[in-house]
Amino acid sequence: MLPELFSIGPVTIHSYGFMIALGVIIALSLGEHWAKKRELAEDGFVTTLGVISIVGGFIGAKILFWITILPDIIREPSIILQEVMNGFVVYGGLIGGLLTAYVYCRIKKVDYWKLFDLAVPLIALAQCFGRIGCFLAGCCYGQETDSVCGVAFSISDFAPNGIRLFPIQLVASGLNLLNFLFLAWLWKSNKLRKGMVGAAYVITYSAGRFVLEYFRGDLERGSVGVLSTSQFISIFTIVIGIILMILLRKKTER
Repeated sequence: MLPELFSIGPVTIHSYGFMIALGVIIALSLGEHWAKKRELAEDGFVTTLGVISIVGGFIGAKILFWITILPDIIREPSIILQEVMNGFVVYGGLIGGLLTAYVYCRIKKVDYWKLFDLAVPLIALAQCFGRIGCFLAGCCYGQETDSVCGVAFSISDFAPNGIRLFPIQLVASGLNLLNFLFLAWLWKSNKLRKGMVGAAYVITYSAGRFVLEYFRGDLERGSVGVLSTSQFISIFTIVIGIILMILLRKKTER
């Protein structure tokens, strides 16, 4: 749709990277404001934690993508070097980012679960911007459709050009925005015990991702039987979210 925003000399600003950067900057700024308001961490901690988690998320998203194309890598190992900057799986990014954040919080002796609750609405907000970037670049595209809402790309390096596709990226962006508003309301209400807002995010995101996968048309996501890789993971993460919610509730009762 619009993979390149503009160029300054030899430097080209790509819409996908720009939207991700914009989402991260807004999320980190809002996170710093919320953390200061609740006195959860010292100034700058949320930003540092966010940057470290982004690095861990990048690595996790890349590793999970490589796993989805493992048969191709076994046949041609050079694919690993060819696909360093292309191909990521969001679930891998979430897992890598959350694990990195957990380790950093343990090192700094900061309550991870309180920051986890703070972070999940911001993650949903950043994902909202990221999916707009996907739409502009044409990646993570939807299935072919004849409906009036179909969109045909013309200069995408990812989506098949000239074919009407369901704009799944915009739908995902809208759902992430709604998830952000819902989780932010839960967090600001301060009615749930620590960790439960995070557990709610695991459930809502996983359930939404499971359904949205049926409308995806790109084939690089891998599959496990009749399910896509993300749908297969969603089943486990939904169960994990529910178990976490139950355990936290029981801990509160005790």
